Amino acid sequence: METKERIREILLELHDDVDYDREDCLVGGKILDSFDLVTLVAELGQEFGIDITAEDFVPENFNSLDALAAMAERLMEG
Repeated sequence: METKERIREILLELHDDVDYDREDCLVGGKILDSFDLVTLVAELGQEFGIDITAEDFVPENFNSLDALAAMAERLMEG
């Protein structure tokens, strides 16, 4: 399964009423709260075998599905 598709599934488990393909302000728009972010970081780490560090934990990496997929792919590469 493609990275973006799996992340979409994880996000839908958190909030199934959001159009993640269009939303680009998940953090700034307060769609994802701090508990959601902790859950998301844990799920992404487990699913993709990545470690999201404090350096990666910035709104720009979490504001959209595309940004999350790009961060996950970058961390998987290396």
